[in-house]
Amino acid sequence: MKKITITDATLRECARRGDIALSFKEKLEIAKLLDKLNIDVIEAAPITDEKIDTLVLRTISPLLKNSILSCPVGISVEEANRAMNSIAGAKKPRLLVSLPVSAVQMEYFYHKKPAKMLELIQSLTAHCATLCNDVEFAAVDATRADKAYLFEAVKIAIENGAKTVTLCDTAGALLPDEFTALINELYEAVPAAKNVVLSAECSDALDMANACVFSCISAGAAQIKTCIGSEALPDLEHVMKALQVKGHTLDVTYGVNSMAINHSANLILGMTSDSHKGAASFGNSAAASASGVLLDNTADIAKVSKAIVSLGYELSEDDTAKVFDAFKEIAGKKQVGAKELDAIIANVAHQVPPTYRLQSYVINSGNLISSTANIVLEKGSRTLKDVCMGDGPIDAAFRTVEHIIGHHYELDDFQIQSVTEGHEAMGEALVKLRSNGKLYSGKGISTDIIGASIIAYVNALNKIVYEEKAE
Repeated sequence: MKKITITDATLRECARRGDIALSFKEKLEIAKLLDKLNIDVIEAAPITDEKIDTLVLRTISPLLKNSILSCPVGISVEEANRAMNSIAGAKKPRLLVSLPVSAVQMEYFYHKKPAKMLELIQSLTAHCATLCNDVEFAAVDATRADKAYLFEAVKIAIENGAKTVTLCDTAGALLPDEFTALINELYEAVPAAKNVVLSAECSDALDMANACVFSCISAGAAQIKTCIGSEALPDLEHVMKALQVKGHTLDVTYGVNSMAINHSANLILGMTSDSHKGAASFGNSAAASASGVLLDNTADIAKVSKAIVSLGYELSEDDTAKVFDAFKEIAGKKQVGAKELDAIIANVAHQVPPTYRLQSYVINSGNLISSTANIVLEKGSRTLKDVCMGDGPIDAAFRTVEHIIGHHYELDDFQIQSVTEGHEAMGEALVKLRSNGKLYSGKGISTDIIGASIIAYVNALNKIVYEEKAE
């Protein structure tokens, strides 16, 4: 029986849609849930923000025990190197060369002539093959490409090290039998395609993605791309249900834990669905927030107070007043969602004398070592330090702080974002800790996003310690 490789592109699709802003913690949780399901390949979003996206990938990489972590490489050697560095710590890294093969996409989106695109496919695939043993070439908009050109592109990619080749029905134009015919023509024109894993990315534009998937499998495809909570790709649950029922008929097997699909998919949907997330990115005033919070300058203190409670905070009247004053300043310029309100609360509520101060930190992380954090804190006249390992640099840093203080607090949420642009961009981190059922938040800003994260954690910690002393 032939084993079918299941790729999940939920993280990629959430980034592409633009109306879903997953927090750092949510991205990690989705990756861990997919890994526990034994999803063969988890396809990450392209790296658009070097600091934040790289940190996310470096943190996800060591968490995956079963899944391949696939990262798009952009269109340059520099971007490919950055992608590889980001996933070097993964047990099974994969580089994804995703380039268009249709005239319309080459001309209008990449401004390249067909000959130049073939040169890029050749050079980029060859370079990726020197970086990673597992390289995939995705022929974007393959179903609208000139077939001779498509076949030449696939041939070049295989000759230069691609071990998986994906045909993408980007336009959503093919019926199942048409996709089957395309695969058959590819095998005839490029015999070497039978020596690599042929993959199909079927669109659901015609509500026929699942039918196309199984036509492709019948024609020889050994990898299929799925998603949770997006109409762009076949739904993971639906595909797995069909494989459970008809896999033996197709003489195929799979490694995904289909019994746990429903539970995990529901958890992921809760993080990615419009009804849950509402708003897109931090600072986007036109969208609703993750908890349904969206306030404008007409909101009075009672409405803001209700929104504060809905986020899980229990603030004093004095802190609520401070938050409301800060809210009014921002609301005069734009609408305020949950993430903005979180940041306001972290900035103005529970302001206390610091019990702990961050003196220094050293983070070591790489593909050949476990991530470690060496952190030094000050508590009054005392210097406290420790070193801990963790699953990625952020986990190592937070674990080290916990070891220093001798207490574990539940990490309720963790968010990171760039607040300025350029090489020396400032990064902002928001950490929400829960103690005895109560929520405390801290904010940190630094040119080093890991440093910002540690500062945010310590700021939230100081609020907990101060309040517990007062009690």
